[in-house]
Amino acid sequence: MKKVVIIAVILVSSAPILLSAQTSTTKVKTPSLSQETSACLDCHKQFTPGIVEDWLRSRHSKVTPASALRRPEMERRISAKKVAPPYGNVVVGCYECHGLNPDRHRDNFDHMGFKINVIVSLNDCATCHPVEVKEFSGSKKAHAVGNLTKNPIYHTLVETVISKKAVKEGKIVQLNVSDFTQMETCFSCHGTEVKVGGMQEVETKMGKIEVPALTQWPNQGTGRINPDGSLGACSACHARHEFSIEVARKPYTCAQCHLEPDVPAWNVYHESKHGNIYHSNHQKWNFNAVPWKVGKDFQSPTCATCHNSLITGPDGKKVAERSHDFGSRLWVRLFGLIYSHPQPKHGDTSLLRNKEGLPLPTAFTGEIATEGLLGQDEQTKRRNLVSGICNRCHSTSWVNRHFEKLENTIQEVDSLTLASTLLLVEAWNHGLAEGLPHGKNPFDEAIEQMWIRQWLFYANSVKYASAMTGAPDYATFKNGWWNLTENLQQIKDWMELKRKAK
Repeated sequence: MKKVVIIAVILVSSAPILLSAQTSTTKVKTPSLSQETSACLDCHKQFTPGIVEDWLRSRHSKVTPASALRRPEMERRISAKKVAPPYGNVVVGCYECHGLNPDRHRDNFDHMGFKINVIVSLNDCATCHPVEVKEFSGSKKAHAVGNLTKNPIYHTLVETVISKKAVKEGKIVQLNVSDFTQMETCFSCHGTEVKVGGMQEVETKMGKIEVPALTQWPNQGTGRINPDGSLGACSACHARHEFSIEVARKPYTCAQCHLEPDVPAWNVYHESKHGNIYHSNHQKWNFNAVPWKVGKDFQSPTCATCHNSLITGPDGKKVAERSHDFGSRLWVRLFGLIYSHPQPKHGDTSLLRNKEGLPLPTAFTGEIATEGLLGQDEQTKRRNLVSGICNRCHSTSWVNRHFEKLENTIQEVDSLTLASTLLLVEAWNHGLAEGLPHGKNPFDEAIEQMWIRQWLFYANSVKYASAMTGAPDYATFKNGWWNLTENLQQIKDWMELKRKAK
């Protein structure tokens, strides 16, 4: 009986790509497929077919960098001015990504006659996307690991949250958790440093093979430190191996990390008017269009609309330039220890110093750091940019009143955070709790943990609800105003009990 051969022709630009599938000896053929990638596919279509099928759906499998550069500038998905041969004239396949810059990769190894990197890093993506990599490299996301580990205050908070607890001699003590446990905590989103600890033999479907022994792996943290020293993981948003712009533009990608109780952006969006329109109508939208035309390709903003996508009107007139620094359009940082503050000038927030000399953007009494934060002119410029996006669907008076309401909410919420902070400082000064004035951990006692909830959970819930145009439950009862006032009263009650006991 003859083998069945299935042939599919997929039209890409003006050139067809021929995919022929045939039992276990399947060949994947295309006029612009490199020999190295072809060899990869010959094995991987049998052993990891999901990866191969994912890649076959990608733009990488259908368009060469050379053909991408011939597109009008506004429509390009590539920011390099040119891509050197042989990479420019073949589609972007397995080897074109995993074979780049082998001398810079400590995770490079000999695999079936090829020098292969386990991890595709930002330095590799920069071959075709240098502007995007440069933008991302200066962002808070790229520095997400260092912002937790290089800042002793944030690091102490993280260690307090994730440490194992044990009771010794009647006291609660903290024990360090394993590397694997760390990867299920804050560092799952922030990332950790991936190191290479020599080689190891592993049993695979292909038999035993020698591969680099990687620590802190798998790892999709947005600020992951790669074995070549680069910071970040493009796959945190552009999931491999399709690397879809549609996936990155939909809010589910951001919802992987931006969740209640500390960063409730997804939860607020889900309940907002914008979220309602998205969930009702997004099946009709064009998520693959570049540029993304407001009103034509989509009718309600997603995270990407406000934070980073190239947005134009239906007439093609530019509204907002594309950016992979997701804070570059924002003038205020709602999330912060302890209060809202102007956005930092650089993604490495461990460089900031408040008036007490601590690596924080604000003082305990609310004053913002004098260095490292945006000035008023840049804040105004950014607010006007975001207002311009809003104005494509809303009237000027609507938009202006929205941002006035947000500013008022920020001030009132921060005032409740200040009230709780002053009570905590009073507790420290009167010996009711141990903390910074005593050189002790400021996060491990009951009053300190109530204080953390005040600014990390409840304040953020209200501010995000206000900023993202309406999620009244999150502003009021879901970690909102109710919790802010209740928690403040509980802090006062705790102090009264401590005073009486003392």
